[in-house]
Amino acid sequence: MKSIRIRNSSKEIPIGKIVCVGRNYAEHAKELGNEIPEKPVIFLKPASSVIYSGDKIVYPAFSNEMHHETELVLLIGKKIKDADEKISEVAIAGYGLGLDMTLRDVQNELKKKGHPWTIAKCFDTSAVLSDFVLKENFHLTLDEEISLTVNGELRQKEKLNMMLFPPIKIVQYISSLMTLEEGDLIFTGTPKGVSKVERGDKLHAEISGMTYLDCSVS
Repeated sequence: MKSIRIRNSSKEIPIGKIVCVGRNYAEHAKELGNEIPEKPVIFLKPASSVIYSGDKIVYPAFSNEMHHETELVLLIGKKIKDADEKISEVAIAGYGLGLDMTLRDVQNELKKKGHPWTIAKCFDTSAVLSDFVLKENFHLTLDEEISLTVNGELRQKEKLNMMLFPPIKIVQYISSLMTLEEGDLIFTGTPKGVSKVERGDKLHAEISGMTYLDCSVS
C-alpha cells in the first residue's frame, strides 16, 4: 500500500483515492484545444500509480508521447460529503506537489472514440509525489509559483492564483459528487507548457517556498 510522506514527521498516511482536476488553468485548456470548463473536469488515478521524488518514471511500451503535468496536490484529512466552503477548507490537511504523467497520444485516440481517458492516466509510475507539508506548517496564499524544468530547461511556470477553481472550491465540488476521506489526494490541475518527455530526461518541479520533487524517465 502506498503512503503519503509528511515532512519532519515519521507519520505516513495510507493513500486512499486520487481525484484529479483537468483543465483548471485557462491557458492549458487552450493549448490542448479544449473549451474552458464551467465546472471542474474530474478523473481518477489509482494509488498503485504513485511513485516518489527520486524514483523513475517508466515509459509504457504502448505510448510514444508521454507529457509532464505539474500540479499542486491537496491532502484530505477528514471524511466529508456535501461540504460547504468552511468544512471544505477544514478538510484540507496539507499540501504537496505532484506530476500527473499523461500519455497524450493514447488520450487523444481515446477522446476521438468517445472513450474514457483511463489508460492514458492510470499506468504505473504516472503519479509522482513530493513530501507533504501540513497546513499548520505552511500558509498557502496561492501567490506561490509552480514550475517545472526538463533537463534544466523551463517548461512550465505559473502562479497558483491562475487556477480557474481554487482549492476550497475544488474540494467542495468533489464532495458533492463523492465522499472524501482521510488520505485522499486531489491533483488540482496543471498550467500551460505541457510537453513530451523522452527516456533519460530529468525533471525538476517545485512550488516556491513550499516543496519540490526530482525524477527521471526510463
